[in-house]
Amino acid sequence: MARLKQGSATSAGGIVIRFDGGVPQLVVGRRKRERDGVTWTLPKGTPIPGETTEETATREVTEETGLQVEIVGPFDSIHYTFVQGRTRIHKTVHYYLMAPTGGDLARHDHEFDEVRWIGFDDASTLLTFETERSLVARAGAAAAGGRFPGNAPTQEYPDA
Repeated sequence: MARLKQGSATSAGGIVIRFDGGVPQLVVGRRKRERDGVTWTLPKGTPIPGETTEETATREVTEETGLQVEIVGPFDSIHYTFVQGRTRIHKTVHYYLMAPTGGDLARHDHEFDEVRWIGFDDASTLLTFETERSLVARAGAAAAGGRFPGNAPTQEYPDA
């Protein structure tokens, strides 16, 4: 049996949070994928040469969700492994907490079939991957615990 080659990859994304009636919500997207069926995930992507992690996260979130966003602060990273071809890839995804500043979910790109706001309580059953469910649980605690701008007084973004 042949051994798999080893590789690594890095991506960056965001947990975009708004407050609707004082209740924090986040943006998630749905993808139809041949091997996984339908997945619900956070927006993220791969850097282009010369781009910082923060620039990658902001660009990818804007492209994939249609929202204009600003980084509130760095958050956690997740790590996972997958096989692509004959290579085992060890991937790190760096996440940032973000706030919407404009835009429209209807302007999301082709990478997601659907983009929507959900409550943090819904994330534990909707998000496909455990690494993201755990990450979002920690972000929800930070948002609800007063460590996120906009949670008092209530800041509303109707369609952003």
